[in-house]
Amino acid sequence: MPAYLIAHITVHDPAVFAQYRDQVTPIIERHGGRYIARGGATEIVEGSVAPRLVVVEFPDMATARAFYHGAEYAPAMALRKSCSTADIVIGEGLLPSL
Repeated sequence: MPAYLIAHITVHDPAVFAQYRDQVTPIIERHGGRYIARGGATEIVEGSVAPRLVVVEFPDMATARAFYHGAEYAPAMALRKSCSTADIVIGEGLLPSL
């Protein structure tokens, strides 16, 4: 069953965040992940969330957790935390219907 990492990110230093984005993309790909949404235009229709939305699909929850908590991502995470604040969740998706 697929799993999704969903992040609402407020970027405080765009130049440093660009470095993070360049570092994290190949790590995500090595974990079988792919971007569904990545910082495009957003519209708040209810409530309040950070302006940058990122959604990454992974093959399953175990793989998503391994990416986020893994040693390979740790340096990139530190870089992200130095230039932004975020709310991040990992959740199960649905199996495709046949």
